[in-house]
Amino acid sequence: MKTFSYTAHSKQVLGDMHTPVSIYLKVRDMYPQSALMESSDYHAGENSLSFIALCPLASIGVNSGIVTASYPDNSRKEEPLTQSFTVEKAMNQFISQFQVTGENKNVCGLYGYTTFNAVKYFEHIPVKESHDEQNDAPDLLYILYKYIIVFNHFKNELTLVEMLGEGEESGLPELEAAIENRNYASYNFSVTGPVSSPISDEEHKANVRKGIAHCMRGDVFQIVLSRRFIQPYAGDDFKVYRALRSINPSPYLFYFDFGGYRIFGSSPETHCKIEDGRAYIDPIAGTTRRTGDTVKDRELAEALLADPKENAEHVMLVDLARNDLSRNCHDVRVLFYKEPQYYSHVIHLVSRVS
Repeated sequence: MKTFSYTAHSKQVLGDMHTPVSIYLKVRDMYPQSALMESSDYHAGENSLSFIALCPLASIGVNSGIVTASYPDNSRKEEPLTQSFTVEKAMNQFISQFQVTGENKNVCGLYGYTTFNAVKYFEHIPVKESHDEQNDAPDLLYILYKYIIVFNHFKNELTLVEMLGEGEESGLPELEAAIENRNYASYNFSVTGPVSSPISDEEHKANVRKGIAHCMRGDVFQIVLSRRFIQPYAGDDFKVYRALRSINPSPYLFYFDFGGYRIFGSSPETHCKIEDGRAYIDPIAGTTRRTGDTVKDRELAEALLADPKENAEHVMLVDLARNDLSRNCHDVRVLFYKEPQYYSHVIHLVSRVS
């Protein structure tokens, strides 16, 4: 099995004249298939970093039970999943083929996503297969990028990190020049048709009633029903991301450009974090609006803490987090419980299970 060795080189530059969005707008045309992982409305130094990933070197994806791995030498490997060749084994095997040394090597990892449907690869849960020509993204996709730009919001510092193979020349001067360039291309965005959905309002209401019935029977603790909406458009969908980050700033904003499709969103929740050999899940349940008035906000937070429905949901999610961590960890504990956390637009009840 071939291995690929890289050394991480980095350069620190002043960041007081830049934002993650402005930098991304400058570099995205030079480096297609890029990613922006932005932190806004952050609460501590641990989530005050934003990342821009550029120039894919390698990737691993899973779709319809087939693992596809692409490598820096342009080789490609496909292998079906089996009882012995699982997603975990495929990922670990892929990661083991890359050796990275040097400063800031910790940011030279895999960036990507896992869809809800990928649960079928980890649990014995039947998932209804659906194929949509316009939405055929892999169930799971992670990419190793050559360049990572790290933006420290507290220090107003930029760190440019590059993975260099033996004998390669550095591309950091060109990247830095692109960042310092004050001009960048701007594109329009407009909708070109009405909003539609694959299911009607009545069908969605019927699904809600079915979900309630399953909860009442005790089949499940909770069901979250989603509904897809579609609207044709023309132009630059990054403007939609910019609108989203404006109305819903959060610690976890993301925009991934995979070439044929983009994925973007905004979330306040640390779904799972592993640091120094310890895993963390931050359940969030219980939300109320912010008013801008300190006294009124405190009253709303107290009402949230006293709400039976919100408390029941929060307790359930904390129990689920404890159960999930207990399957793979030991010494599971709740570090803090039902803590009101104030975001720009809302107040959430947050716990931390470790």
